[in-house]
Amino acid sequence: MEQRISLVTLGVSDLDRALSFYRQLGWREHPSSVEGDVAFFDAGGMVVALWARDELAADSMVVDPGGWGGVALAHNVRTADEVDAILEAAVAAGAHLGRAGAPTSWGGYSGVFLDPEGHPWEIAVNPDWPLDDAGRPHLR
Repeated sequence: MEQRISLVTLGVSDLDRALSFYRQLGWREHPSSVEGDVAFFDAGGMVVALWARDELAADSMVVDPGGWGGVALAHNVRTADEVDAILEAAVAAGAHLGRAGAPTSWGGYSGVFLDPEGHPWEIAVNPDWPLDDAGRPHLR
């Protein structure tokens, strides 16, 4: 696994309020954002997303009793085989497999592991976010 983070998703209880906050900081949503559902921001070689906290918790395979930080980390790769290999290596190193690699509703392939501290990592291939030679995703 390369030492980098592709995507940071922040779980929010009120997307409109969160968008207003980030807009006030000068952030602008990428056109691939889905109004009322998820907002994506091109963050200089990394993507930051805002998504409903409850949906993020369910997708990341964590229980959110209110103490979880509402953040899921993602590492984008180029192939489904890479997803599966990284998930396997993570489990061998002591992670818990949250969700095995599988095709996604958005046309990619992903799986989730939880590190020994319970932090969820999604390992994903996203055909709409090609990676450059340095492994940085580019929003279309």
